[in-house]
This record gives sequence, structure tokens and C-alpha cells, in this order.
Amino acid sequence: MPVVEYRGMDLPLRGPPPSPASRAAEGKAAAREIGVGAVRRRHIIYVAGYEPRGARGYYRLLERECDRFRRIWPVSLKIKPAEFETEDIARWLIEVRAPHWRVSTAYDFLRLDKFIQSDLAEPLIRQIPRSLGWVIGDLVSGAQLRIFRASWRFGLHLLFVQSVLLFWLAFATAIGMTAGYVVTSRFGLSTPAGIVTSMVMALASFLALGPVARRFGAIQIPSCWVTLRRFARGRATWLDQVIDIAAQHLMAVARANAADEIVVVGHSAGCVIASAAVARALELDPELGRRGARLVLLTLGSVMPAVALHPAAQRMRDIVARLAVEPALAWVDCQFRKDVMAFINFDPVEGIGVRAGARRRNPLTWRVPFKDMLSPEGYRRLRWKFFRVHFQYIMASERPCPYDYVLLVGGPMAIAEWAKKHSELTLSFIWDGMRDERGRIPSSPAAALSAPASRAG
Repeated sequence: MPVVEYRGMDLPLRGPPPSPASRAAEGKAAAREIGVGAVRRRHIIYVAGYEPRGARGYYRLLERECDRFRRIWPVSLKIKPAEFETEDIARWLIEVRAPHWRVSTAYDFLRLDKFIQSDLAEPLIRQIPRSLGWVIGDLVSGAQLRIFRASWRFGLHLLFVQSVLLFWLAFATAIGMTAGYVVTSRFGLSTPAGIVTSMVMALASFLALGPVARRFGAIQIPSCWVTLRRFARGRATWLDQVIDIAAQHLMAVARANAADEIVVVGHSAGCVIASAAVARALELDPELGRRGARLVLLTLGSVMPAVALHPAAQRMRDIVARLAVEPALAWVDCQFRKDVMAFINFDPVEGIGVRAGARRRNPLTWRVPFKDMLSPEGYRRLRWKFFRVHFQYIMASERPCPYDYVLLVGGPMAIAEWAKKHSELTLSFIWDGMRDERGRIPSSPAAALSAPASRAG
């Protein structure tokens, strides 16, 4: 499958600035020869990762990133207040205007927070055994080894979380045993008193260390993987309900035929739900994507390969196999080189053992260097903040860059075509290469393109 590796935009933008006439001619030729489609109306269905902040938190995040985007790009951007009319979907509208193009984006947010919060609110006495079952199950089944072979950095990320969980339990147990030993051997108390003391001290130590363990993800991340493992094996989870909701919503959006492009976006663990929802919708409506709006699946920082690499995860592999051969779907898988919480340089189809052969159509892998999205100061500040790097997929860049989340969801180019062909263009194509209703080619506001990106990854 095609692999697009973006290496920065400094070379196409290097040299003296072209005249308005030459820019217009170049933009017209680019639009004709390369054929990046224009979008005026886009509909996003966004699926977040296993994150309890919910729609309101993500709306505030997107508001902040839109503000950052306005500082970089000379456009008019408005994000309208969010609507929380149902428990399943929240919606807000994004309007982006430039002198000669305008894009209206309906942004639907699939609400998972009530399920995630319910998971995390369960008593630790129930969560911990399940988390230990995940750790032991991955080790015994060979899934852990498969993950390390596929992506050692992602494997280390999971191993770190598992180590924090095990250390938390081991340390609390050691404190309890030590306390029991001291009260029986040093103070001469009875064995039953020593056992009670051990249990009390172990429990107290366990609870005292809880906030530290939570900070390092030793509760949230194992809870996520317990759910993902159950789903991938075909067992019942709340994911089945939200996948059906998302699939029905996707079909309703397609039937409304009010958009040029429908994009189902999944981030992190949300890629599993987004992919399954698209596969479910295609199962219910085989004509989906063959008429009306373009159908796009955009997976950002996906953990789906780690789900599918478990030997018993046949359900997940079947979903990937279905999407890989679907000609009506454009699936774009974005990978950051610096993201240790996702897979890099990895084929999400053949890498998990799915063989689609000549029928394969998806995905297009877009490898984007994290460094090109940030200023030098920003890169130095964030490069070791792994969770922050993982969230850059859904944030604006600090300088003009072909991968910018706000640009993708609010810009005038068809996402799948831009991901495939941006290396043949310059960023000025967004301005010079898009003709208005009268067929004119506008001149480019070069101030937005004055800061070249680096070439290093």
C-alpha cells in the first residue's frame, strides 16, 4: 500500500517569492495536474480515545487549538457553541473563510465518557484483578512478544504501565508483610494480630500510593486494555453499543447528503471504535460511500495493531480485513515518529497477519515528523512529554505544516487526496491552487508561509 512520508516543506518554499501571476499559474496547473479535490461542506464524526474528559473537555481543547490556528493562518475561523442535545452525540460547527474559499464543518463527537467514567468508578477490588488478568494474559498468550516485535517503543510503553501496576501492588504487599513481621517478632503479638496488621498496613499503603499510580496510568490504561481485549475476542462490552450508535449515525449522515466529505476520525483507542463503526455501517449498507459524499476513515495514533496482534483477536483482524479491501472507503492512517504510544513504520494490515492480496485498497499511511509541527523551543519542551506528543494528532501546529488537525478538518482540500499528494504541492496550493466560484486564482497571503519547517524527524 502507498506510504507517504512527509519530510517538511522547506524545499518547495525555498527561493525568492514568486510573483502573483506566476503563483496563479502554478496553482492552476497544480489543481489540474495533481487533482486535489475541493471541499465546501465536511462532516466529521470524531471518536476519542479512552479518556474521561468528555465532549465538553474536547470542545474546549478544539477551541484553544482554533485560536492557535488563527495566529498562524490569515483566515476567519469561527467555532460555534457545542450542542449537547443527546447522550450519544455532541455537535458543534466550524466555519473557516479565506478570501476565495469557505468551508463549513459539522463536527459530531461520539460521547463515550459515561461508559469510561463508569469503568473507572468501579471499586479497585474489581479493577485490579482484571488488570492483572490483562498483564498475565498478554504475557502467556505471546501478545506481549508480538507487540515488541512490531513496535518495541509501544511495547515499552505498555511494559512501563504494567510495571507501575505490579510495583504498586508489590510495594503495598511488602509494607504489609514487614509490618506483620515487626509486630509479631519484635513486640511479641500473636500470629492473628500480625496477619491483621499486615492486611491493614498493606491496604493503607495501597490506598496511599493510589494517586501516584493513577498519575502514571496504572488504572486508566489497564482498564482500557481490559475492554479492548474483550471486544477483540468477540465478547460483549459497551463498545458494541457505541459502535452501533456510530454506525447508525454515519448512515444517517450519508443519507442526508449534506456534505462533500464524511470523515470518521479515531484517535488512539478510539481508532478501534471508529474502524469497527465504519465496518458495521458497510455491513448494514453495502452502498455506503459509493454515492454522494466521499467516505474517509482517518486513524490518528492508532493502537489498533496492538489489539489485533493478540492471537485471540480474530474479531479485530476481521474488521481490518474488511476495511482493507473496501474500494468506496479512503482510509488514511497517520503516524508520528516521536509518538511512543502508537505504532510507527508499521503496516496496519499485513503487520497483523491480514493478507488482502490484489484486492487491497487501504490504508494510505501518512508518516509525519513531529518536529516539523513545532517551533524549535516547542519541540525541546514537548519531545519527552509522551502523552502530550500523542495528543498532537488532534492539535494545531505551531507553524505552517501539511499536517495540522484544524487544517485537515476545516481546510478546503479533500483529506485523503491531500494526504496522498501534498508532497507534490506546496502549502501555497491551499491559497493559490483553489479556484473560487468564478474560476479565479487568488494571490497567496505569503505571511503565513514565511516560516520554513525543518527537515529532521
